Amino acid sequence: MSDDTDDEQIPAVTAFVDTAAPPPDEPTAHLIFGTYQTQPAEIAAERYYRGLAPLIIATGGVNRHNGVVEGTMFHRLLLERDVPEAAIRYEDRSANTWQNVEFALPLLHEALESGLTITAICKWYHRRAVHILKTLAPEIGALHVITWDPIYAGQPVTRTDWPHIPDGRRRVIREWQEVPRRVAEGSFTDAKIIDGAWH
Repeated sequence: MSDDTDDEQIPAVTAFVDTAAPPPDEPTAHLIFGTYQTQPAEIAAERYYRGLAPLIIATGGVNRHNGVVEGTMFHRLLLERDVPEAAIRYEDRSANTWQNVEFALPLLHEALESGLTITAICKWYHRRAVHILKTLAPEIGALHVITWDPIYAGQPVTRTDWPHIPDGRRRVIREWQEVPRRVAEGSFTDAKIIDGAWH
């Protein structure tokens, strides 16, 4: 991956990778993409108590950086926040974003069969997550996304600060380069925001 991005491209890169497409104020199933950071559990728990996340699906196996089993960690964090066991599903085997979705497919189908649409919770720039969902689970239809700002080396990677944070810049540029390449070669389904949701 090369980073030959100049300052004039920064706004376009930011806009392209930004996955935010907040759900309407009604209940949806919430899919947490794997990470060792805890913010997604806080988002999901808060939305559960507002009646907006009756089913929470957490994903993630062993994190390669710190050994945390992400799906198990989210399960525990949700229980600690008094989300009932009956509202939580999780998988704890996946090693990457593709497997997050692949191993959660039965849980996503459970949500769809119960009449719930899907809201993903992912890093604001994690556009691959959207395309992988659309590739592996096209039946989910309109997809909403709630985003959060990850922290690397003690620095929040935000929509404005990412170009100046090496760990953030590397990750954002990866999304910007990889997603169009994978769509062009046919290994990712294309996706666009239309009327506030990913289609």
